[in-house]
Formats: sequence, C-alpha cells, structure tokens
Amino acid sequence: MYTYLLVGLVVGIAYIYHSVVVKGKRCKSKAKLHGKTVIVTGSNTGIGKMTALDLARRGARVILACRSKRRAEAALADIKRESGSNEVVFMQLDLGSLKSVRSFAETFLKTEPRLDLLINNAGIYMAGTTEDGLGMMFSVNHIGPFLLTNLLLDRMKECGPSRVVNVSSIGHNFGTIDFNCLSTHKELGVGNSATDVFNIYANSKLCNVLFTYELAKRLQGTNVTCYTLHPGAINSELFRNVSKVFMILMKPFLMFFFKDTVAGSQTTLHCALQEGLEPLSGCYFSNCTVRNLYAKARDNAVAKKLWEVSESLSGLSS
Repeated sequence: MYTYLLVGLVVGIAYIYHSVVVKGKRCKSKAKLHGKTVIVTGSNTGIGKMTALDLARRGARVILACRSKRRAEAALADIKRESGSNEVVFMQLDLGSLKSVRSFAETFLKTEPRLDLLINNAGIYMAGTTEDGLGMMFSVNHIGPFLLTNLLLDRMKECGPSRVVNVSSIGHNFGTIDFNCLSTHKELGVGNSATDVFNIYANSKLCNVLFTYELAKRLQGTNVTCYTLHPGAINSELFRNVSKVFMILMKPFLMFFFKDTVAGSQTTLHCALQEGLEPLSGCYFSNCTVRNLYAKARDNAVAKKLWEVSESLSGLSS
C-alpha cells in the first residue's frame, strides 16, 4: 500500500516538474505580423521550424534559410499546411560557407524589399573544418551569423523598428575565447575528444552572447535592437551527429527532462515579439526572462576584439 502511494507521489512530483519546470514559460505576445518579413536560419527542423511556423501563423512573410534543400522543402510544405499561409519561402543558406552567406544576402536584398526580424537560430554540434579553413562550429555558430547580420543590417535599419535574435545556450557559461588559438587555427579550440568538442561548442555559444552585447552598443541610436537567449534543454536534432548508441541510451531522459521543440521556441518568440523590450537590447534571456551574465560574457574589451577578429575572418574588414 505504502509502496504504491510512494510511487504515485514520485510520479506526481515528476509530472509537475515536467509541466512547470521543463516546459517553462510561453511567449505572451499577441502581435500580428502581416506585412512583416522575417528570416529564420536552420528552420527546417527543431525549434527553428516551430519558430517559423508560429511567425507564419501570425501573418509574416517567412524566409526559411537552410542548407539542405530536401529537408527545407519538406519543412516548407509542413509550415504552409499547418499555418495556412503561402507567404513562406525557402532560400538556400550554408552558414559553413562565407560564399554561401554572401550569395544568400545578395539574393535576399535583390528580391525582398524589407526585413523586420532576423533570427539566427541555426547551430551545430560537431567537429570539422569548413571550406574557408575555419572551425566548423566557429563558422556555423558564430562567423556565418555574424557576417549575415552585418550584410543585412542596413535593410533592417530602413524597415525599423527591427530586431536581431541570436540563439545561444546556457553552455556559454563554460566557454572562453582564446584569441591565440583563433589566430593560429581559425578555431575556438583544438582536439576531437568529447570534452574538446563540448568546449568548442561552449566557446561558440559565448561568441553569440558577446556578439549580441557588442552589436547592441553599435546599434545605439538606430531603430534596430538585438537579443540573445538560452532556449532551454531541447529534445531536438542539434546532437544528430553524436553517437547513435549514446542517443538511444539518452532517449528516455531526453523525452522526459528536455523541452519539446514548441516549448523550446518560446524564448526565441519572446525576444522577437514581446512589446517593450527595446531598453533591454543586448541582453540575455532564458525562459522568457532577462538573466544576468557572468563578467566574461559582458567583457567590453573581449567583445570588441572578437568583433574585430570576426570582421577579419569573415572578410568584412577587407
């Protein structure tokens, strides 16, 4: 008898934990976006797809900026069907290729008259080197979005008030920026062990926060604001390149303790849509709430130097 009561109590507590803590807060904005244009990178799956779907339902013209044409076209069909909107289009973008980023920006600026929201959502968790000689995670998670944002900023200023939203991670707390490593290897760290790969990922997420922090300062006096965020621990495809055996073992844990992609998109939507956030430009959010940052994530000198290094490596300063 007592055993059943105890099991029931544990299950009840676990259910409450999952419902309240794991699922988290929801974006409360009722904003409609008819006549607005948004770009969501990495929107063929996961929280990017759910973000794009929500924005399409609100009436926005949504650009799915994705690397894989096959996966993006499948997502495009899903989003059109579920939103009832035909204002959803796919444009190819590979953030691991500076040429692709420039080509995307050039095509977008020629074909789309406005840009109201840029959501830098795409991210990867895998080792490797790009065609430009940059570390894969450094390029896809930071340099690509850095270049894309800068190439599109003038259009956003013309269409303001506009917002840039950079999806980071709580993992940025474990990151550091080694400028010597960047100078020597064009990478945020070296090594292929599980620990090395995690450290490089964390470093790239710290780049997102520092980029947003510095961007906000450079956007002062304009009608463009920017925000960065931790979406929560998400049961998504971010770790699709990790060992299949590991993922099978982790599946029950992921399903119960991690957010689904709808819950995981809520803080992105909050930063993109919530009214009155302009005074918080440059801030970091989690669970639809602004959060304090450790000193290393708001270091003026490091943020400025990272910007300058990123300009050089992306070709913006040449």
